[in-house]
Amino acid sequence: MLSEQVPDVDENERVSVTNLGHGLYQVTAHYGFMETPNVPEVLEKAAARYGLPHFPSQTSYYLGRETLLTSGQSRMFRWRKTLFSFISRNARSATQYFGIPADRVVELGMQINL
Repeated sequence: MLSEQVPDVDENERVSVTNLGHGLYQVTAHYGFMETPNVPEVLEKAAARYGLPHFPSQTSYYLGRETLLTSGQSRMFRWRKTLFSFISRNARSATQYFGIPADRVVELGMQINL
């Protein structure tokens, strides 16, 4: 996903595909700063426009998730660490933001000491 410097991107310019060989493709989606990305929609458009194989019920999405711990040795004040950690926990998840079906997501996690 690339965020462009315009409010919205024309549908004809939204998706581009690069064949990486061995059955792998790089799909790049361009969105304006006022638009909300939708990954399944991008994959459908790439399949229709470029003839890529696409099986929504067999597609898995891999996402990273960080858990911020306030017990680290950084020089940041403890109340700031706690506030930052709270805001991070309450932010909208990548699954929701990118419109990814929750039952198709695999999350890989990491704990970070602040």
